[in-house]
Amino acid sequence: MRAAPTILHLDMDAFFAAAEQAAKPSLRGKPVIVGGLGPRGVVATASYEARRFGVHSAMPMAQARRLCPNGAYLVPRFLLYRSVSERVMELLRELSPLVEPLSLDEAFVDLEAGGVAADAATARAVGMRLREDIRAATGLSGSVGLAGSKMLAKIASEEAKPDGLVVITPGTERELLAPMPVRTLPGVGPATGEHLRRAGITTVGELAEAGEDELVRLVGRSHGVGLYRMALGRDDRAVVAERDAKSVSVEDTFDVDLHDRVRIRTEVQRLADRCVQRLRGSGHSGRTIVLKVRRYDFSTLTRSETLRGPTDDPAVVREAAARLLDAVDTTGGVRLLGVGVSGLADYTQEDLFAQAAGEAEARAAEEARAAEEARAAGGESGAPGAREGGGAGEEGGPAAEGALPEGAGPAGVPAAERHWAAGSDVRHAEYGPGWVQGSGVGRVTVRFEEPGSAPGRVRTFAVDDPGLEPAEPLPLVGQPSSVLSRPKSRSGGGAAAAMSPGSATSSP
Repeated sequence: MRAAPTILHLDMDAFFAAAEQAAKPSLRGKPVIVGGLGPRGVVATASYEARRFGVHSAMPMAQARRLCPNGAYLVPRFLLYRSVSERVMELLRELSPLVEPLSLDEAFVDLEAGGVAADAATARAVGMRLREDIRAATGLSGSVGLAGSKMLAKIASEEAKPDGLVVITPGTERELLAPMPVRTLPGVGPATGEHLRRAGITTVGELAEAGEDELVRLVGRSHGVGLYRMALGRDDRAVVAERDAKSVSVEDTFDVDLHDRVRIRTEVQRLADRCVQRLRGSGHSGRTIVLKVRRYDFSTLTRSETLRGPTDDPAVVREAAARLLDAVDTTGGVRLLGVGVSGLADYTQEDLFAQAAGEAEARAAEEARAAEEARAAGGESGAPGAREGGGAGEEGGPAAEGALPEGAGPAGVPAAERHWAAGSDVRHAEYGPGWVQGSGVGRVTVRFEEPGSAPGRVRTFAVDDPGLEPAEPLPLVGQPSSVLSRPKSRSGGGAAAAMSPGSATSSP
């Protein structure tokens, strides 16, 4: 614990939805819900206007539509969100070399290490200026918490929402925490909270009064000791500078279970290409290819294969993913597929597959035969070359990137075959930039407006209108015009969106 509130926690307010409102003038002040729009979609973020109707993150989208039938329901645009996040993180790094991002919209900052604050007054001034700078640079608001520890700074930012600043003065921690529910503390989930409630403990103050020995008896030594320390406001964790990402992955949840093996293989190939695009955009290559399959009964299989060297070659990743798929039984249907790359490096071994082409072909044939034998025997866990481990990302987070559509589809695809997803960016040869309000029955409705403009006009086109094309997001007011398209300085890299350090799951 520090003697001054020099640990800052920033949490952007309703980040995805706020970014959409900033980008789409006609949606400002209206309920906006961002997430997967299919029957199995979930809410990633809801604007504060939508939250008044009871909509919240991780809620099934069907339930959100019942609660808020007149809201704007949009697919997420991660390219835009990452660009805004990068600008915000740049502002934080101007304050201190110790910035610990937790997600696209959340981070800790050690102000003392940056030499910009040593007492409560200067820390508050820094926090106020940061909020102003973020608004000027992005048009969005963020809530700031300041305290002598990471735990308390995060609690303070939650108390500051929306668009506020709260300082917890060292020495006042116990008084502040005492009336708060036990679920306020990190690591206290529904199960632990219910267990404590049955023991008559519902507030943080009651946790402290119970004492360490009683908490150890109730929840075990490790958890009990930690809970007691947190109840007293003790947290000595340091702010850790940004760590490199450990993996890159994409995944898709399908509205209807896939049964056709050819279709499943095609989807895996498509996911592999998207994964490589993201891998190159982050400036990395990787050695381990991971396949994730969630079957009709919600059982999830993860298979991985480690190559002889790192690669960002789409052909290599596609073929490795195809081999892994051969070792998985998809009988009964598949509801989710994911492809990931881990074991990241900042270089590639360009001739990897040329050197190993012969043995890869032989290995693929061997694995296919083994997989067939395993399936005939009624199992698949023993298939050679298929190992549990790695991870292609988790669907459970409300903002799992691959589980949500990312736009209307790439340019170059015949217009009649494109999926014009609500909220995605388009450009018309005559009317300019806009976004899709909705589509169906062979028609697509577009509102033509852009950040900083007045609410725009709405026009309807045939889905195969040759003048209508998918487009990249326009930068928000305050962002440089090149922020969404600046090239990555890496040989062989593609122009793809950069990945957030560590987990990029956002929970606004």
